[in-house]
Amino acid sequence: MIGFLLRRLAAMAATLLVICALTFTVFYLLPSDPAAQFCGKDCSADRIELVRQQLGLADPLIVQFWHYLVGIFAGQTMGTGQYAVHCGFPCFGYSFQSAQPVWDLMMDRLPTSVAMALGAAVLWLVLGVGTGVVSALRRGSWLDRTLMVGTIGIAALPVYFTAMILLYLCVVGLGLPMNPGYVAFTENPGEWLSHLILPWITLALLYAAIYARMTRNSVIETLAEPYVRTARAKGLPERRVVGKHGLRPALTPVATMLGMDLGGLLAGALITESMFSLPGVGKLFADSLNKSDQPVIMGVTLLASFFIVSSNLVVDLVYAWIDPRARLA
Repeated sequence: MIGFLLRRLAAMAATLLVICALTFTVFYLLPSDPAAQFCGKDCSADRIELVRQQLGLADPLIVQFWHYLVGIFAGQTMGTGQYAVHCGFPCFGYSFQSAQPVWDLMMDRLPTSVAMALGAAVLWLVLGVGTGVVSALRRGSWLDRTLMVGTIGIAALPVYFTAMILLYLCVVGLGLPMNPGYVAFTENPGEWLSHLILPWITLALLYAAIYARMTRNSVIETLAEPYVRTARAKGLPERRVVGKHGLRPALTPVATMLGMDLGGLLAGALITESMFSLPGVGKLFADSLNKSDQPVIMGVTLLASFFIVSSNLVVDLVYAWIDPRARLA
């Protein structure tokens, strides 16, 4: 198990290094000038060149990338002389627009995205897996057909359309206190819940529809396996056959999808955060794209990659614990 973990950690580190290198190279090749963005609109050509030298933007690409990597793990001093600024660990640079550390900007927004992602994941797992199991056990019935047609319809709706419908029905139609925005849990738990319940439902409806169909197909395939028929032939109760011998193996692909989906949502859900005015990482990424704030875009990209790769590592460890054969992969 230790060897399996070490191999997965090495693969995770290599993946993040490749993503970091590709992202850094893409932004280096863009036509926009980071020195001009950092200096401002009224800077002269001589002043822009001075800023470029002080920030090390005139160095070769490999040198700049090395300094960026060192900054992430050990911090770095950006600039020289009276303009030198120390960026502590972990240093992802400074925003060209706000002159704030990229790490601080992301950590300010991360609690919102985490709260939204985890709450939505709980809802879509309960709804999706429950609906899929019921549909599989009632295969071919009117209930099965109704649930599957409903999931197709829900999955086909764009997220922004679902968000607008929920906002209109709950806020405008029913007058419920669910206005867009965000309040920290420590400040007011009640308002925290009221601001997040609609984003949770919006994301949960989309993902629950996908998980329901996946769970249904997986349960049907598993219940057709020979060992399940053997368990039934031995006279085991149907609840035990389904719960112990059928459902647990059937949820393996669901765990894989959960790792991918949750990892992506932890780094922000752009459309949902924009629709409900949530100051999450996704909204930060969108604002940075509009302003061409390259350090923030790179930081959010690496943060999203870290969450996705880490989620896959957790899924691999769960597989290895459930099925020892996975450790040989």
